[in-house]
Amino acid sequence: MSRFSNLGHRLYQGEVSFDFVGRRKVWYSISGVIVLIAAIGLAMGLHLGIEFKGGSVYTVSKPGLTVSQAQETADNVVSSHPLVQSTDNGKIRIQVSVEEQKSSDEIRAQLSEKLAVPLDTVEAQVIGPSWGKQISQKALTGLIVFMVLVTIYLAIAFEWRMAVAALVALIHDLLITIGVYALVGFEVTPGTVIGFLTILGYSLYDTVVVFDTVKENTKGLTKQNRLTYSEAANAGLNQTLVRSLNTTVVALLPVAALLFIGGGILGAGTLNDISLALFIGLAAGAYSSICVATPLLAQLKEEQPEMKALRKRVLQHRAAAAAKAAGDAAPEGEEIADEDLPAGMVGQRGRAAGTTRAKGRPSTKR
Repeated sequence: MSRFSNLGHRLYQGEVSFDFVGRRKVWYSISGVIVLIAAIGLAMGLHLGIEFKGGSVYTVSKPGLTVSQAQETADNVVSSHPLVQSTDNGKIRIQVSVEEQKSSDEIRAQLSEKLAVPLDTVEAQVIGPSWGKQISQKALTGLIVFMVLVTIYLAIAFEWRMAVAALVALIHDLLITIGVYALVGFEVTPGTVIGFLTILGYSLYDTVVVFDTVKENTKGLTKQNRLTYSEAANAGLNQTLVRSLNTTVVALLPVAALLFIGGGILGAGTLNDISLALFIGLAAGAYSSICVATPLLAQLKEEQPEMKALRKRVLQHRAAAAAKAAGDAAPEGEEIADEDLPAGMVGQRGRAAGTTRAKGRPSTKR
């Protein structure tokens, strides 16, 4: 752990640096492949819960009843492939599609009979498809409003290029999370929507932390000729790297416990609704803030005329410094080859490149 802390200090001081911004094409390619796979999964369709498509839910309370036993019983009662899950309080939840021909009272009575439980211990809830449609529309409206407000805030607090980069990162995280949901076949419920909004807020927070450091590092940048905008932005990203990783790991640990222990080992299927969205979203949000948002911001900023001029000055300054260092290192009496000098640079002792004195020729100067 002390080594990790020491690495964070060295990153902050600039003693060690990972070139995330300079490798943006690599990150763009990786993100493109992941988003493409997610888009294929999304094209296959999401497994919507009854809150969105309508249906009926039956909750059974019986000590010792397992999910497999309830699934077998439900398959014999209805013909529309019911979904059976265990709840957090030990009850069994049976979801029946809206296409089922039997009435709610008939299904409830048959479940009571075949499971050998009193009728009043089988709770029924019927949800119409119109209600689910309203919920879907409200969720989509809330997402759009959230995106618009985020863009406006970032444009005011920072600048429009940072707002665009953050918005692209948010869409990137959302597409990946939804695509994974479609690929694994998890049910999308209102808890899933809450998870989506939560990860968007987390991704935005992580991106804003990085952008704030980048903003400080690039203040008055055009007044110097040592760093380009991409290099200054990469330095800011490295300064917040350990903080971002620590925050992500700490956030992922309890979510992983919900997903793998609560939903996987203990069989509390309702925990999967929100825990998978949080787990995938938190990981994608940390990745996008480091490998997508900041490199994209640097790319947009480098298109500005003043940043292009800065890059030109920085490269010229470095070429002059390299030529000077090469001249100082050359043995006395040895000429520097013309091709080793940048265009416009002068040769040894102030003579123009290409006008070196022939070896052994005496000087005409008296």
